[in-house]
Amino acid sequence: MHSHSKIALAGLISLAAAQQIGTNKAEVHPNLQWQTCTGPGRCSTVNGKIVLDSNWRWTHRTSDYTNCYTGNKWDTSICTSNDACAANCAVEGADYSGTYGITTSGNAVTLAYRTNDNIGSRIYLMATDDQYQMFTMNGNEIAFDVENAGLGCGLNGAVYFVSMDADGGKARNPTNKIGAKYGAGYCDSQCPRDLKWIAGKGNVEGWKNIGNDPNSGIGNLGACCAEMDLWEANRESFALTPHPCSTSSYTTCSPSTCGGTYGDDRYAGVCDADGCDLAPFRHGNTGFYGPGKTIDTTKKFTVVTQFSGSGTSLTAIKQYFIQNGKKFTVPGSKYVSDGTQITADYCAAQQTVFKDAKKFSEVGGLSQMGKATGNPMVLTLSIWDDGFANMLWLDGVQYPTSRSASEPGVPRGVCPLTGSEPATVREKFRNAKVTYSNIKFGPIGSTYTI
Repeated sequence: MHSHSKIALAGLISLAAAQQIGTNKAEVHPNLQWQTCTGPGRCSTVNGKIVLDSNWRWTHRTSDYTNCYTGNKWDTSICTSNDACAANCAVEGADYSGTYGITTSGNAVTLAYRTNDNIGSRIYLMATDDQYQMFTMNGNEIAFDVENAGLGCGLNGAVYFVSMDADGGKARNPTNKIGAKYGAGYCDSQCPRDLKWIAGKGNVEGWKNIGNDPNSGIGNLGACCAEMDLWEANRESFALTPHPCSTSSYTTCSPSTCGGTYGDDRYAGVCDADGCDLAPFRHGNTGFYGPGKTIDTTKKFTVVTQFSGSGTSLTAIKQYFIQNGKKFTVPGSKYVSDGTQITADYCAAQQTVFKDAKKFSEVGGLSQMGKATGNPMVLTLSIWDDGFANMLWLDGVQYPTSRSASEPGVPRGVCPLTGSEPATVREKFRNAKVTYSNIKFGPIGSTYTI
């Protein structure tokens, strides 16, 4: 049996000791199939796997099973510093279905919103047990099926790319021993500070509860990288959103430099936290997506996202839907020219008409996004609620709430301003789930020919 006492003693002697791997439960990655395509009708099956993000995992003292983290608090007698936390705490393997409500079958993965006291989850596709599957998107497209009829107001089932390291940060941070095998190395355009592990260390220093989520807090470290949201959605609204960063790859930040949802100043960081979204409801097309609408979210549908360009050059991002054997393209905007796709001109026009912040253009806009999507990124699938803005930015009748709903771009959906708080939706939608299936990847025009 593995000796906990030796690890604990070593941790006391050298606080540079590494983030530990627990021995209580072996990590077994669930299987998930997807397809790679070379041309129309030429697709082959990949027998891949998924992994749960390290933030959801049980972490305990190496010498016994005392929690290092409970509720929304670190045990500061174990985690006296970020380094000590990495040395003295172990991260365990996951019971995917029992604890987290994550199940796979063939090419489908289902994420339950609530399983006992666990809320939401975030998973990644894996190439091997120690490496994330990487996707390079410029000139390519990705397709997947969605079943999200149970995701009501305030919930978000997301599919997106982030510029994470393929090994989960092990090479970049020698104290990170858990790596991709245990779902380490997450980063995104919000430069999240609610991550328990950043750059191979605990995020205990400065940790405090914030927002209205009893299960999370934020520390003094954040993890930034470029993010390409293919799909942020519930049954009422969806958005396709590039979030470029002036530095695309993984970088850490402090409260004054993080920006984003968790920063002291939302626009202080290297990333564009808002992004240039393509959301039909914001553009006056209120009948396109939702229960009983053109894209009827009470039934399964397919989403195909195309990245026009090559190398690190990205010229447009387009999306279309397939349902009941028919193809549906995003309708044109009521407020700006075109609006059926994301281009540099569209983003500039939307920024002006909607009075959106200018961070997108300040960090380099679509051309900077292309530097991220033209390099390998990790595919992320998640289900979550929002303790900061109650998801009103996605589905609310007005957001920001300080502006009038009569202004272009302020209405995001049909959801009322109250009732989407985590405490409410965790009871109301305790049985909610989302299923993603039939993921296909290849050159533009290869996944479907409809």
